[in-house]
Amino acid sequence: MIGSSFEVHAIGRVESPLVELGEAPCQGDEGAPEAAIVFDAAVATAMRDLQTGDDLLVLTWLDRGRRDVLAVHPRGDVRNPVLGVFSTRSPDRPNPIGLHRVQVVAVDGTRIRVRNLEAIDGTPVIDVKPVLSRAPDF
Repeated sequence: MIGSSFEVHAIGRVESPLVELGEAPCQGDEGAPEAAIVFDAAVATAMRDLQTGDDLLVLTWLDRGRRDVLAVHPRGDVRNPVLGVFSTRSPDRPNPIGLHRVQVVAVDGTRIRVRNLEAIDGTPVIDVKPVLSRAPDF
């Protein structure tokens, strides 16, 4: 239902040398520096089986994204035609949920170092899922 709401709680935060929106590459594999995800101690059991080399899908809350933007020039390039945000990876969207495919470099307690995370420092993490080698059965 449009207008329905529910609560989502951060389970961790990104630690990254990227501190300004303009510093972040459009995609993680386009030059994102190594970063870390620091999980809340309350979810330590949930991340206990993460290992170096794992490929993960990290969902973030793009807290600096604008929620009133419905159409953008992809990649912020005015030479590209304006598209509805659901056809783009823009951080500006009604529900600014980020999706990032990362690889675990190291695990240290409730902190994991990852590569290919283009989120900026302090971005809330709302979920982590493994990358499956095959499509799931729905």
